Amino acid sequence: MPFVNWLRRRLVVLAGLLTLGYLLLPNVIVTVFSFNEPKGRFNYEWQRFSLNAWKDPCGVSDLCGSLSVSLQIAVWATLGATLLGTLIAFALARYRFRARGAVNSLIFLPMAMPEVVMAASLLTLFLNMGAQLGFWTILIAHITFCLSFVVTAVKARVMSMDPTLEEAARDLYAGPFQTFVRVTLPIAAPGIAAGALLAFALSFDDFIITHFNAGSTVTFPMFVWGSAQRGTPVQINVIGTAMFVSAVLFVLVSMAVGNRRARQQA
Repeated sequence: MPFVNWLRRRLVVLAGLLTLGYLLLPNVIVTVFSFNEPKGRFNYEWQRFSLNAWKDPCGVSDLCGSLSVSLQIAVWATLGATLLGTLIAFALARYRFRARGAVNSLIFLPMAMPEVVMAASLLTLFLNMGAQLGFWTILIAHITFCLSFVVTAVKARVMSMDPTLEEAARDLYAGPFQTFVRVTLPIAAPGIAAGALLAFALSFDDFIITHFNAGSTVTFPMFVWGSAQRGTPVQINVIGTAMFVSAVLFVLVSMAVGNRRARQQA
């Protein structure tokens, strides 16, 4: 049967497309309802097309303020976690020291531990230290749980590196710093970039750990959660759509730049 043979040849592709469509469906719904003009407080039913929310994305009180706080925390948490995580990844991949196995195991704990457990543990630590909950406690908490993801991404890249490239650089009289900057760092850059992007996404998106350690500080996920109790403004969908489109464009541009470099090197 021709149809059955055609289906068998393309079964994996069709399954992949269906899975991708299922994953993107919530984003499509968020985008569609960003152009809605609801009659009540909740943006759950389609009423009529409108661009009012797009014309005034900060029309809801405290929305853009919470978005700014989330972006600041995400940027600083990404920088801190990427710097520390890269150093830890190189140490674990390149050097042998006592308790190396224990450190490797501890690195994975924040990834395997339920968020509510880590949130309660961090809150207990901050309260015992007498720290005032707010921006800085959120930032420290985010760096803590983002660190494991950065270490994992960078370490995988470092362990796959060919050591003969660095040896060749040293044979050509390159110093340690020059070898690191011109050989090691460019090769490890994709892993570092992947870890940084993952840290940014996790930090910006986090709610549970943030909610435990935020005090009176309100981030964007906390604003969305609070709004869901009394009414969801369309501007939330606008911000979500803008972030989704920005992420897709960033990935497409990165792929285009990577393909161009690959063609030039070929």
